[in-house]
Amino acid sequence: MDDQTTGAAQAALWNGSAGQAWTALQELIEQMYAPFEALLAAAVAGDDRQVLDVGCGTGATTMAIARQLAGRGACLGVDISQPMIDAASARARTGAAPAAFLCADAATHPFAPASVDLVVSRFGVMFFDDPVAAFANLRRAVRGGGRLDLIVWRGPDENPFMTAAETAAAGLLPLPPREPGAPGQFAFADRGHVEHILEEGGWSGIGIDALDVACSFPGHGLLPYLSRMGPVGRMLESVDETTRSAVLRRVCAAFEPYVEGGMVRFDAACWRVRASA
Repeated sequence: MDDQTTGAAQAALWNGSAGQAWTALQELIEQMYAPFEALLAAAVAGDDRQVLDVGCGTGATTMAIARQLAGRGACLGVDISQPMIDAASARARTGAAPAAFLCADAATHPFAPASVDLVVSRFGVMFFDDPVAAFANLRRAVRGGGRLDLIVWRGPDENPFMTAAETAAAGLLPLPPREPGAPGQFAFADRGHVEHILEEGGWSGIGIDALDVACSFPGHGLLPYLSRMGPVGRMLESVDETTRSAVLRRVCAAFEPYVEGGMVRFDAACWRVRASA
């Protein structure tokens, strides 16, 4: 697919089934990824006043950073998914945290130049159709001396929890193969590729370090998670009940090694990516 088609596909995906599933399961997902919110909130420095959270989803990281700023600044969460932005905005209105949200494509949105001190993202920057142009756009939004702090996935081979459903469902569902480097969860798996993107996008002082984080969520959330999330969850929306039941039986069995003491536990293999403007 060309860049325009790829970008449109991502917008359709996250404003359709993927965004709706993420919103429906936001409490479970936020519990799963809670350690990352703490890591990025702790990245806020004393002189940071304006923080931009890219691919903010339902806003957990944005609100954690807003609380960390403690009134001395503001955090804006940006996401291409209207369902997720609606959910985040509703939570902010209840007083959960003084955060603001915008439904926009961070790759092309005309942010005010030199208006941001820190750009953060938790798994939200791997979906750009033209990542160099996207990071150049973010660089223009950041003041001189500002910073970038991202968490992205390493490769599928290092994240078996994230690929176990597809492996188990092979033969029952016509799942398309993941294309290395294509927009998606593992687009930034290659460290050198990420470094090249940032350099070409105008960033310097680039540091990319392996980050392994223990994640967990209650066992009763496993079936809803497998039924709706990822390529298997999306494909289950369009199959007959017999196929759906067969897939879920096989997939749930594949996840038994991850269930312990009523909790689902796995290690997330990531990159912590930092750079400066």
